[in-house]
Amino acid sequence: MFENPSGADKKGNFLYHGIEILKELSRPSIKAVIFDFDGTVSTLRQGWEKIMEPFMVEMIQGPGTPSEELIKEVREYIDESTGIQTIYQMQWLEEQVRRRGLNPLVHDAWWYKDEYNRRLLEMVKTRVQDLEEGRKSPDDYIIMGAGDFIQNLYDMGLALYVASGTDHKDVVREAASLGLKGYFTQIMGAPERRADCSKEAVFRLLIETKGIKGEELLVVGDGKVEIALGVELGALTLGVAADEIKRHGLNPAKRNRLIKAGAHVIIEDFLPYREILSILFPDSV
Repeated sequence: MFENPSGADKKGNFLYHGIEILKELSRPSIKAVIFDFDGTVSTLRQGWEKIMEPFMVEMIQGPGTPSEELIKEVREYIDESTGIQTIYQMQWLEEQVRRRGLNPLVHDAWWYKDEYNRRLLEMVKTRVQDLEEGRKSPDDYIIMGAGDFIQNLYDMGLALYVASGTDHKDVVREAASLGLKGYFTQIMGAPERRADCSKEAVFRLLIETKGIKGEELLVVGDGKVEIALGVELGALTLGVAADEIKRHGLNPAKRNRLIKAGAHVIIEDFLPYREILSILFPDSV
């Protein structure tokens, strides 16, 4: 276990400059790193929950005023489902609309996904255009320290991948607008009009076609999906529990989700990237 000059918290977990080590980190040499993108590296989609929640409530309720119970149930589902592919969230929405019978207008999950994306992209496109046209800097939309962390991993010769539940063409454009696209061997977002899990696809690609074992992977993410997948395959997992609005500091709700998913290490942000690297790669830094 990493020697921690800051001591342990009341639960006995080792902490160092916002780094929480939850499990023993004995691993073979890491050969590849899989990143989630939204909320882990990028904050371009920060605030998506505030678009999805009223959208889902509107679609389920239809005419009339929604109950507090309905709003609460939708909010809890969104929190629980963070990180999964959007189409699966929209399948849940379709099921709720049909089951409750409050809204006479019922659409299929793909219609709901298209409409949600239309509303979301009104916000995201403005941010991306601000970056592409120089009104904003990439630093305005990256979790603090993430750029340095990625640069160091790249300089170490590791293969870096992105696995995202965001539509493929959108995550590629957003990575490019942040100046990060060139660091990644491959970016895989949600395939168009297919309900394939892109995160699982990236894991399969590495393990089945690249000959990389699960224990040779580092998985970095802020959601339970990629962390749980990593744990299942024996990968080393780094949970990012960052406050997306501030782009640094702790989001307690994310931390709780990441603990439940089984993360080995949890960080508040990447600002102490040297310490993070020394924990994950003690022989390389």
